[in-house]
Amino acid sequence: MRDYSNRNVRSFAGKWPQLGARVLIDPSAVVLGDVELGDDVSVWPQAVIRGDMHRIRVGARSSVQDGSVLHITHAGPYNPGGWPLSIGMEVTIGHNATLHGCAIGDRVLVGMGAIVMDGAVVEDEVVIAAGALVTPGKTLRRGFLYGGSPAREMRPLSEAELGYFSYSASNYVKLKERHLTELAAPAGTDGPATP
Repeated sequence: MRDYSNRNVRSFAGKWPQLGARVLIDPSAVVLGDVELGDDVSVWPQAVIRGDMHRIRVGARSSVQDGSVLHITHAGPYNPGGWPLSIGMEVTIGHNATLHGCAIGDRVLVGMGAIVMDGAVVEDEVVIAAGALVTPGKTLRRGFLYGGSPAREMRPLSEAELGYFSYSASNYVKLKERHLTELAAPAGTDGPATP
């Protein structure tokens, strides 16, 4: 039984976030509603994952960096099915990125401040450059770097860049473990000694 007493993880319309094993949610982040976070996911300070009108799924070993916003597109007269948000495994979402009602594959790097809009599809092993704007309904092909506003295909990824996805994910899993250890420490045991 999970302890949902921390109000930054909360229900909406009767749906609680479902958390995998060893998930880190920073106390300043907000996760609510129809959200599933896979094993070893990390959600860093001031991030918001808001599954209030559709579902959000985040795969194992993915990280949501500081200030990022993950939201959905609701179902309504202008979009009968709406757009859920799905994020694959080993995805690194950079600081202040916005992902809205899109589908992100496995092993993707979303650069700082990038925006991915409704109905966009990002295939596996893609790098989205910092500040890029992925327009609604666009598909980003596997194995390429995309950048600009609107985002365009810039070049194929190198072998070294393709290897970086798992490295980045592993790095954030290790860092997340350190944060979980410190958050679990009794009060007063991890700060400086008092005179």
